[in-house]
Amino acid sequence: MARPPAPALDVIAARNAAAKSNNTSGLTGATAATAAAEASGAPSSSARDPSRPSGLMAPEETRDSRSSSSTNSPAPADNEESDFFLAANDSQSSLGVVPNLQDMQVADAECLPAVQALPSEVLISIFSRISEPKELLNCMLTCKRWARNVVEILWHRPTCTSWKKLTAICNTLGSPQPFFTYADFIKRLNLAALPGQVNDGSIIPLSVCSRVERLTLTSCSMLTDVGVTPLVKNNHNLMALDLSNDHSITETTIIAIAENCRKLQGLNISGCRQVSNESLIQLAKSCRYIKRLKLNDCQQLTDEAVLAFAAHCPNILEMDLHQCPQIGNEPVTALLSNQRSLREFRLANCELIDDNAFLSLSPYRTYENLRILDLTSCTRLTDRAVEKIIDIAPRLRNLVVAKCTNLTDLAVHAIAKLGKNLHYVHLGHCRNITDEAVKRLVRDCNRIRYIDLGCCSNLTDESVMMLATLPKLKRIGLVKCIHITDKSMLALATANDHRSRYRSATHGPGHEVRAPSLERVHLSYCTNLTLPSIIKLLNCCPKLTHLSLTGVPAFLRDDLEDFCREAPQDFTENQRAVFCVFSGTGVVGLRNFFNTKDEFAEYRDGPVRTSTRVRATAEAGADAGLDVAPEAEGFEDGYALEDDDMGDGSDLIDVQNGENAIPPPPPPPPAQPASMAPLATLPNGQAQAFPSTNGTALDGTLAELGVPSTTNQAVPANQAGAGSGPSTAGTSLFGNPAASPGPSTAPMQGSAEDPDTQMP
Repeated sequence: MARPPAPALDVIAARNAAAKSNNTSGLTGATAATAAAEASGAPSSSARDPSRPSGLMAPEETRDSRSSSSTNSPAPADNEESDFFLAANDSQSSLGVVPNLQDMQVADAECLPAVQALPSEVLISIFSRISEPKELLNCMLTCKRWARNVVEILWHRPTCTSWKKLTAICNTLGSPQPFFTYADFIKRLNLAALPGQVNDGSIIPLSVCSRVERLTLTSCSMLTDVGVTPLVKNNHNLMALDLSNDHSITETTIIAIAENCRKLQGLNISGCRQVSNESLIQLAKSCRYIKRLKLNDCQQLTDEAVLAFAAHCPNILEMDLHQCPQIGNEPVTALLSNQRSLREFRLANCELIDDNAFLSLSPYRTYENLRILDLTSCTRLTDRAVEKIIDIAPRLRNLVVAKCTNLTDLAVHAIAKLGKNLHYVHLGHCRNITDEAVKRLVRDCNRIRYIDLGCCSNLTDESVMMLATLPKLKRIGLVKCIHITDKSMLALATANDHRSRYRSATHGPGHEVRAPSLERVHLSYCTNLTLPSIIKLLNCCPKLTHLSLTGVPAFLRDDLEDFCREAPQDFTENQRAVFCVFSGTGVVGLRNFFNTKDEFAEYRDGPVRTSTRVRATAEAGADAGLDVAPEAEGFEDGYALEDDDMGDGSDLIDVQNGENAIPPPPPPPPAQPASMAPLATLPNGQAQAFPSTNGTALDGTLAELGVPSTTNQAVPANQAGAGSGPSTAGTSLFGNPAASPGPSTAPMQGSAEDPDTQMP
């Protein structure tokens, strides 16, 4: 006989409650049970037929809840273990009334993915690390919540690199019903990529932006006060403004800045020659938080304006007065005296400045924060001024005294007191400097990274061989150092040779050596240099990215033109004929050319070949004092390729009535001093002395490398017309390099923020 189905859970609960309550009040218990049963939709046990035995239940009473219409569940199978529901439950007193299955469902909030549960602060932090605008736009289009968190990041600094993008931005800002308040999100605007297209009408729509903190309008020459003034007046939180080379800007814009931008910290109005001194004085009085001020090429600027900034702006970190010819001693003294935080001070081409600008400073005060000082072409300065500068600024890192022609070895001796603080020094055109001063500078300042000695015509190989020992040397300028020969290139190559076997031969097993560091070499008009030494320099300096050899006869070859950079457009035909500068891929191509042509095989060493020549060269390098401290430094990625000597030798072109002048013979080698090493025999039998920094000769290393003589060298008749031979295009364009001052390498620029990569 089939077993009857188990009763429903709610029926069981009602029965238990009724049985418990019957002990106290039968009527009350029956009523409660009946109410509970009726509430659950099941008949009460008291309403069943009295004629029926108590052990039997009606089908309605024994109906399982799983087969009810509320659940639509099938009836349990005959063999299902359902006796559990008929037995007494020990925990029923704690369960109370058991709800049905519908009441037992969890009513929590909707279950969301983990990314949706992240707080907005975390999402913003994640999105802020995405630099690609397209990816940010994709994130913004994902959902509304992401859009709210991404839109401000995307519009924080909108990309205005094309006219199409600028038009789209202006149209969005002018929309009558935008989805977001885009104008409130913009904090940085940079229109420097559109210098020839931006005008007043194109930036007036941007004046609705009221939270701009940095505004860059560099070289937008079509802008006037009409377009800039509304933008300035509506941004009271403006902190940095760049109007350099906006030649139509006048004092109207400067006064608007003074009245509305009291939080201004950086201002660049270089080349704005219509700005009056009176407006700058008002600006100095109103904007007292200025930290960086660039007034380059403001030739109308006078002492009064600079004195106002010195008196009212005590937090200036950077002051640039490059090519302000009316600036004299008084503002220089006032700036140094009043500005305790001054870090960068540029006074290039301020020709009225003399020694009194620095000698009048207090002898009891030092300027520990001063890191960069540029005194290019301050021709009235003497050694006394440099000595005073070093005394009051002992932590100078970058010092430029190029074209200060009155300086002598005494000034270099004073500079040497900077010791390890000095990283960059420019001594170009200081023609009175000698080898002894350079040697002392290298001994005391062994952390020099950049040094320029262009047009220091008294220097010889001794200086360069000492400079080669600098462990972190990256750039060396030797333009028109006419006494430099192949021995200098050999010293630089030996110090930077990256080949392990070569370096182990130099330093011995187990000795830690520095990594090669040389990146840029300027050798224009060093007419004594030959191919073998430059080939060795190329192969030993893997980080070399720039090599200038303008005016070097050995490199006036037609087969090297493919690797040479294009000459500047303003060069004359004669200047183009002698131009020879290799940069970037040009250096790589030049190296590969020399290493693959059979005609240069005798001048190069294989990268892993060990030979008597290599060992002898290594030993000679060690004898030359090239063993240096084991300091290494990686490649500096941010170093641009534009600071080369593009104009080197432009004033050396000697044209007589439209015809090329006949060059004089190369200058004879310098006289042999008492400290010179014994003579070495070159392949042509000529004897030449090898100077050494420690009195030891280089023992014929150049002879082993096959370096030919640089004097009276004749070209064989059978090679005169060869395509790979020297070009005759510019061989008759040289005068005597020593007779003309000529330009040195390009002016230096940099920042004092990073102590290891600074360049003025």
